[in-house]
Amino acid sequence: MENFAKITFLGASGVVTGSKFLVETSEKNILIDCGMFQGIKELRELNWIDLQVNVPAIDVVLLTHGHLDHVGYLPRLLKQGFRGKIVGTAPTLAIAEIILKDSAKIHEEEAEKANKEKYTKHQPAMPFYTTKDAESTIKLFQVEVEDKWIRLSEHISYRFQYNGHIIGATFIELDINGKRFVFSGDIGRQDDYLLDDPKKPEWADFLFMESTYGDKLHPKEDAEELLANLINETIHKKGNLIIPSFAVERLQTLMYILRKLYQANKIPDIPIFIDSPMGNNVLDVFKRFPKWHKLSPQEYRAMCNHVNIVQSYRETWKTIDDKRSKVIIAGSGMVTGGRVLTYLQQYIDEPSTTVLLVGYQAEGTRGRLLQNGAHEIRFFGKYYPVKANIKTIESLSAHADQQDLLNWLENIKNIPEKVYLIHGEPTALDALRVKIKDTYNWNATIPKLTDIQKVIL
Repeated sequence: MENFAKITFLGASGVVTGSKFLVETSEKNILIDCGMFQGIKELRELNWIDLQVNVPAIDVVLLTHGHLDHVGYLPRLLKQGFRGKIVGTAPTLAIAEIILKDSAKIHEEEAEKANKEKYTKHQPAMPFYTTKDAESTIKLFQVEVEDKWIRLSEHISYRFQYNGHIIGATFIELDINGKRFVFSGDIGRQDDYLLDDPKKPEWADFLFMESTYGDKLHPKEDAEELLANLINETIHKKGNLIIPSFAVERLQTLMYILRKLYQANKIPDIPIFIDSPMGNNVLDVFKRFPKWHKLSPQEYRAMCNHVNIVQSYRETWKTIDDKRSKVIIAGSGMVTGGRVLTYLQQYIDEPSTTVLLVGYQAEGTRGRLLQNGAHEIRFFGKYYPVKANIKTIESLSAHADQQDLLNWLENIKNIPEKVYLIHGEPTALDALRVKIKDTYNWNATIPKLTDIQKVIL
């Protein structure tokens, strides 16, 4: 029997989102991540097309981490006949469960709203998947520990390795017939507020490397000082500071920094409202898995006690009616949906409002439009004029920058047979390709969506 591995690039190829990589072998078929496409309409529409592979033949899905662009397609995979196991670390599966349930609820609510208010071309608008679909998916979850080789079949084993980025995140080492395939997942940063430094691979015959910030270095800005200044300006203007935030990691980091600034007398006791049901659930994941982050139980309690957790949509409106200057942290991080839209609907046309973007804004998202200076944005079927100040703090990103990515490769002892650059926009992918060549003299390729690579082992 021929020993081979056939890799199909089903997502995050030439783009940042939709991570999905199918590895087919004579023994097992393995899907690495199963994410949704986000951003421009052309990409989002790909989510509705069934995968052009034999889905029922996939034996297992291995997850690098729990973000939507790495797990959000899982319920659709089940609809296409997948019945295997979905494996990740305990915090990754806890995050994935929260994200899938939240995502399903949003899909259901948006379809209902679109049908009720008739701002859809689809008759009727259907949710991408339902809460019931999400619950069926979660039943297939299986926890495995980090830093331990797990045998899948006679000649195939895998291992999860700590990777920073978000709680539970790992890179995946997959050994097939003595060859090592390394899938980087999303690589975290050195000296993160909440997480330990990522581990680094030591051997890679075939390397699949994320390139989100492959063309950028994070600015040497003082995020704490910038945030303190914005809060003090907001109070001076009698306005509101709205921070669209990713519910996983970024929200907890902001809570930690705001508590730290208050302790150091750099900001007054301004009301801080956390309006992210998903973010509240993620806080519980931090509590459940203390070995996966740096926070002590005392620090965790102190930062939770320092903020007001908005529990219901009724409380959202109560927060809006509160005339005090305040900080509002609400999902979603790229302004693609969620509670932040309700606040923007009320505040974005006021010059006393500041909107602070604190993470990567994918092409085609409202966050990218705001970052690029859009004079109006559209949501809930209407256009809203942008009179608020739009600010960005790039240094709070949870993604490694170009130098971090190059450093992540430094312990690899061999020269990889193939390096595939994935999970990046075209300019970032090409910039990282050139830097890897200059730094390590390795040739890297940039696969396109649906490309297939066959490797003889």
